Amino acid sequence: MDQRKHPVHHAPYVRVNRPTIVFVTICTQNRLKLLDNPRVHETFIQTWSQAQAWLVGRYIIMPDHVHLFASPGQPSLPLQNWIRYCKSLFTKSFGQSIWQIDHWDNIVRSGENYAEKWHYVRNNPVRAGLVAAADDWPYQGQLNALIWDRV
Repeated sequence: MDQRKHPVHHAPYVRVNRPTIVFVTICTQNRLKLLDNPRVHETFIQTWSQAQAWLVGRYIIMPDHVHLFASPGQPSLPLQNWIRYCKSLFTKSFGQSIWQIDHWDNIVRSGENYAEKWHYVRNNPVRAGLVAAADDWPYQGQLNALIWDRV
């Protein structure tokens, strides 16, 4: 039985002639439910706009976690370092540290895989009983059009 308390993070590899898109989940410490509000949403947008080493495509902000899709930007920085930097920028702007130490990430393997993951996370607020339809959830969006954004 696997006794790890933190996920193993293998650096996503940039593939030749194929997009590199990573699906990331970041949770609040003790799963505190405080992310679903306009101030937090705006803070995320500002943070991701400043941290250009990875470009955020589609994202959804749930009360206690965030799902996002990211692709390498400029300048190059390992994903784990970029996430740590984003958490730091967010904390400075928000005024308090609210994050779990770690995060989860998974490389997207194909356009179909991307579409499946997006469909699943986009419907999180519906499954959680927060809204009747995915389009009704106000804390979602897209900052950059990633290559597989044809879903």
